[in-house]
Amino acid sequence: MDLIDILNNYDIITLTILVVLSFIAGFVDAVVGGGGLIQIPALLISFPQTALPTIFGTNKIASLAGTSISAIGYSKRINFNFKLLFVVSVCAGLSSFLGAKIVSFINVEFLKPFILVVLIAVAVYTFIKKDLGSVPSKNLSLNKQIIYGSLLGFGVGFYDGFFGPGTGSFFVLGFVVLLGFEFVHASAYAKVINCMTNISALMVFIKQGNYLLELAILMSVCNITGNFVGTRLALKKGNAFVRTIFLVIVTLMILRYAYDIFIKH
Repeated sequence: MDLIDILNNYDIITLTILVVLSFIAGFVDAVVGGGGLIQIPALLISFPQTALPTIFGTNKIASLAGTSISAIGYSKRINFNFKLLFVVSVCAGLSSFLGAKIVSFINVEFLKPFILVVLIAVAVYTFIKKDLGSVPSKNLSLNKQIIYGSLLGFGVGFYDGFFGPGTGSFFVLGFVVLLGFEFVHASAYAKVINCMTNISALMVFIKQGNYLLELAILMSVCNITGNFVGTRLALKKGNAFVRTIFLVIVTLMILRYAYDIFIKH
């Protein structure tokens, strides 16, 4: 599938919207996660008749492409504890696979009020705690980091498999609050683990044929570009910049879920 085929199959306005929003999603995702908050609604609005698993599969392909580039960028500047990273990634990957397997059988609508409450609490807590994520706040043993990280991986990984928007942001917050990381390091770990959850979910979506390959390729290129720019800015500007973007994304997520719950229906 080449560019000419894509242009023939989809109108130019739709493609332009997807190109722009995929770049923005990649940029946001590289800094603090939450690119799905932008990319999934763009697909839902552009293709309202497309089955939800197909939307999720298309989004996952583009997200994985961009997140992989971001993870590579962070790995050149951040020193990972590879034992911790491996354990959390495996836990997140397994639960993401499970979440993707049952996405067709779960009505995510009933979870939205709960997610909204969690997001509001996250926003308030982050805003009040001005120093949150500015420096490492805990000195946990490696065993405790692995236990907390595994629980985080299972919970957020499952969410990513069957729904997804804001997964990176939840991972970032978990590493900051539960493990005491500062924001830049938390973002670096989140990117690598998010790659694993995307791969696990994609194994299911691709096997089921739930993806639009030509759109996924186009969105991937834009998402990669956005991730590259976002990663460089996050590493250059540091924790204060990442914290600000995090608050903006969480606020947008709150507005999105509030709209779905109180206005859309």
